[in-house]
Amino acid sequence: MSIRLKKLVYAALIGAVYAALTMVSPLSYGPIQLRVSEILCILPFFFPAATGGLVVGCAISNTISTAGVPDIVFGSLATLLAGLCTCAAGKSFRLSLSSFKGGDGNVVKNGVEERSEKFWGASILACAMPVLFNAPIVGAVLSFTLTRDEFLQGMLIFGLQVGAGEAIVMGALALPIMRYLMKNDAVRSFLAGLS
Repeated sequence: MSIRLKKLVYAALIGAVYAALTMVSPLSYGPIQLRVSEILCILPFFFPAATGGLVVGCAISNTISTAGVPDIVFGSLATLLAGLCTCAAGKSFRLSLSSFKGGDGNVVKNGVEERSEKFWGASILACAMPVLFNAPIVGAVLSFTLTRDEFLQGMLIFGLQVGAGEAIVMGALALPIMRYLMKNDAVRSFLAGLS
């Protein structure tokens, strides 16, 4: 299977998992959201093609949102912007993977684990991206659909609620998982093989 086809398959799988995890949880929709599926938003840091999968997964999962079409369009836009920024935050980490794979394709350990410690700032930045984009954008969508007469006040309140839920998921769950993945030899080998 070609690298391009592998990337497409993995992106589609990520989108399907995101949609499934979102749609089965009653806390995925509304003013107070705790989308466990948002953990997957760290994946563009490691694998840029994951951004497309996340956007499609978000669009699919938002088809059952009470906010309707605005949530499909603008929720997906927030996911796209967060994914692109998360991808940019992971560029130096992905470049470090090139030294993890030797010319013969075998895994080479030459200090990648030690160097992964320098990526703390990039990890935190990557986990902040979904919070920074979803809070105002989804807050505006919810305000538009639920409190149109009090749009600005609703946007502020809903934005804070969405941002808080997102911060909990990204800080308490996604960041530790991300740090584990950065140090895992099997994951680094897999990612090096996709580049």
